Amino acid sequence: MTVLIENCTLFDGEKTHYKARLAFVEGKVIDPNQAGTCQTIDFAGDWLVPGFIDIQVNGGGGVMLNDQPNAEAIQTIASAHRRYGTTSMLPTLITDSAEKMLALADVYRHSAAELPSVLGIHYEGPHINPEKSGVHEIRFMRPLDDATRISCRKVLDAGGSCLVTLAPEKLSIDDINDLSAMGCIVFAGHTNATVDIIRQAQANGLDGFTHLHNAMRAILNREPGAVGAALTSDCWCSIIVDGHHLHPDIVRLTLSARQDHNKMILVTDAMGTVGATKKSFSLYGNTIHAVDGKCATEDGTLAGSDLDMISAVKNTVNQGQVSIETALKMASANPAKLLKREDLGHLKPGARADMVRLTPSLYVKSTWVQGEAEHY
Repeated sequence: MTVLIENCTLFDGEKTHYKARLAFVEGKVIDPNQAGTCQTIDFAGDWLVPGFIDIQVNGGGGVMLNDQPNAEAIQTIASAHRRYGTTSMLPTLITDSAEKMLALADVYRHSAAELPSVLGIHYEGPHINPEKSGVHEIRFMRPLDDATRISCRKVLDAGGSCLVTLAPEKLSIDDINDLSAMGCIVFAGHTNATVDIIRQAQANGLDGFTHLHNAMRAILNREPGAVGAALTSDCWCSIIVDGHHLHPDIVRLTLSARQDHNKMILVTDAMGTVGATKKSFSLYGNTIHAVDGKCATEDGTLAGSDLDMISAVKNTVNQGQVSIETALKMASANPAKLLKREDLGHLKPGARADMVRLTPSLYVKSTWVQGEAEHY
């Protein structure tokens, strides 16, 4: 049946419309003037916004993808994040064995049709720099190999997006070019690359940066590094706005430097603690604790986050001093454009009906994925 939503504050991915209407049927947004016989929902002024797209999700609901690279675990992770407005994502495998990368690619290839919230896979590593390893396990780090190429190809052949985070200084220019030519999205992360190395990589297929500022060479007066390259070029940048990974002044500085926010993307880098009651877990044999929203090892090393996407949106408004619309775009329209998903990130006729209902104070009340609702 056609559903008609009335009296909503509609952010369509570009603009906000007040006392607006939106209709959808069979999982697609349609012109509300063509709704005909329908079920009507009065939003009483609540927000209706595009579903959030998180391109870096390591876990959720008590599950870590590295521990359980299977379809059931991916569904658990997606369900945990949906409660916070994330209607689609790239499950993220951090640095691990070739066997696990291949296994995850096979899981996606066989299960993609049954997982509408899963848009592909993000391989964060293993081709990163041990000098900027963070919580990643150094013993799994290695040069680009056939396992990565085959894994990426399987994901792409199944119709998914494949994002690879790597350290450009640890690969050849031909390697980066090959991944890009294959169809992968190539981001720099966990890198100690100089600005010159980054510029050369950008000219040969490097698309952007993973969790900008974190685990990469910072700006110095005579060596701008990866951060300097990111802030002075027209590239994609993801950032973690949880109050722990970045100081609020850095968030504000970054968004000020990148005044065109159309290629800035919010990510959670979430661990299994999001949507779970247990706030500790094991990774590579290390115990990770989530305390006050911060995930860290016992020696204080940051280890992903305990962040959900609606919190990231609110934090970005407050810390970045940007509009609600800008923060919403960073969580929806921008990642959709990165992934070349013209059916996502907006709520205009023809869009997939992936949506979030928010109170005026930005509390998630309901979500829809392909028109199927969950209420909270």
